[in-house]
Amino acid sequence: MGRIVTRHPVTRVRLGSEPVRRADMLAVEEPLEIRVQGTPLAVTMRTPGNDVELATGFLVSEGVIAGGGDVLSAIHCGGPGTGPGIGAGGEPNTYNVLDLTLAPGVALPSPDIARNFYTTSSCGVCGKASIEAIETISRFDLHADETVIDAETIARLPDRLRQQQAAFDKTGGLHAAALVDVASGEMLVVREDVGRHNAVDKVIGWAAQQGPLPLRGTALQVSGRASFELVQKAVMAGIPVLAAVSAPSSLAVELAGEAGLTLIGFVRDPSMVVYTHPHRVDVEGVELEGAARGDAERGGRPVDRAAAAAM
Repeated sequence: MGRIVTRHPVTRVRLGSEPVRRADMLAVEEPLEIRVQGTPLAVTMRTPGNDVELATGFLVSEGVIAGGGDVLSAIHCGGPGTGPGIGAGGEPNTYNVLDLTLAPGVALPSPDIARNFYTTSSCGVCGKASIEAIETISRFDLHADETVIDAETIARLPDRLRQQQAAFDKTGGLHAAALVDVASGEMLVVREDVGRHNAVDKVIGWAAQQGPLPLRGTALQVSGRASFELVQKAVMAGIPVLAAVSAPSSLAVELAGEAGLTLIGFVRDPSMVVYTHPHRVDVEGVELEGAARGDAERGGRPVDRAAAAAM
């Protein structure tokens, strides 16, 4: 279907030594055009693989569908201008165009959410027609979700996620996301991609294909920062907890607070910072002094732990 990694000749330079010519592994980045019943909807730069999950998760995140059952079928087709077929003068199938057919009774996406230019692998909301279109209303009320997750479980999630990043081991150039069952602590699915938002869409798409949404009793762990679009995707899928290795943005924190999502950043065993709805994090048995001490400074700037705990 498509390559996840590829080889490329490089010159390795180390001061004091002779340059070494060798092959290196790179993460593959290719465009995926998502169509709904023949109409182009979006183009995103992604790592090939799990494309149906990616497209399904994208449609959930955009509020187009309520779950995997709203997608009747999906098929890869040729690129723009494809004719009657490979053997009849048409373009070969590059597996970079995916056409989804929605189930009977499911409304087609509004033209207002169509993205008319490429979204990059680092930006999940580029190309929106307006800022109002970003603030999609979720079908699910996270405020009513009574999920509670143990702080020690959260602290160990980044290392557990890293252990399952097979493509990252080869390239060092992929983000990852994992969906965790809070009750058992089991990682239900892990996906990698050059785009952090794509990795999350793949995880949500996988879950939507397995059963109905919302994803109550789960947590989403991501390998990088917690941006607005990742919070939006978690909210749209009904995931009550989002944990990130790095920092959230101010808009991500604002959205999480309003939507009822527990947002956790700087998850680096044994510490973390809970930005919103801390009632879902069970700290019983945790030595608070050690946990609060954590990393006293982030990027050279001291962190106000008291203020963070009060959010």
